[in-house]
Amino acid sequence: MAYTFTTLKTAIQDYVQSTETTFVSQLSRFIINAEERILKECQLDVFRKNVSGNLTSGSQYLSKPTDFLAQNSLSVINSSSKEFLLYKQVTALQDYTPNPTTTGTPKYYADWNEGSFLVAPTPDAAYDVELHYFYRPTSITASGDGTSWLGTNAELALLYGSLVEAYTFLKGEPDLLGLYNSRFQESLQWLKNLGEGLQTRDQYRYDRLRRDTA
Repeated sequence: MAYTFTTLKTAIQDYVQSTETTFVSQLSRFIINAEERILKECQLDVFRKNVSGNLTSGSQYLSKPTDFLAQNSLSVINSSSKEFLLYKQVTALQDYTPNPTTTGTPKYYADWNEGSFLVAPTPDAAYDVELHYFYRPTSITASGDGTSWLGTNAELALLYGSLVEAYTFLKGEPDLLGLYNSRFQESLQWLKNLGEGLQTRDQYRYDRLRRDTA
């Protein structure tokens, strides 16, 4: 059963049997928390993007997209050739080019802060770049039509993740909270099988994915 924002809110209230005003006012927060847990525990190809941008000559920094969640790759277009930068820690870049005025074609990049990457050496030209990354999709709580990929294709994970958040808020019975969490973890495993198993192979080169049941 696919969930919309409206039907998901109704389902949460039906499961925990609460219509108390303060609880109802937090329903969106419970759902958003569940979405965050799913996105950060499962690598799903559907949440990958490619965007193009530009480095600024003389600047070590490259802004991240506003929906950025995690990097997959960063490449520089140099003389029509795509050159992939190696991901390193900030200290490694600073050790490689201790003097930020040292310029050249960037070879490395690092996560500088929430909004920027650091590249080294400092670009000697305004190179075109391409970033391949995992992005944070619009929440089902904020989508224009009240739907989302997770609500349609990962409905059990979204429901039970929301129930864990909701029942924790209510300080509910530990046994039932444990059941909701168990169902959530089981649903996450199904998503992992999809995103990290089935979507990364085909039967031409690999046999069917088998889940360890031991």
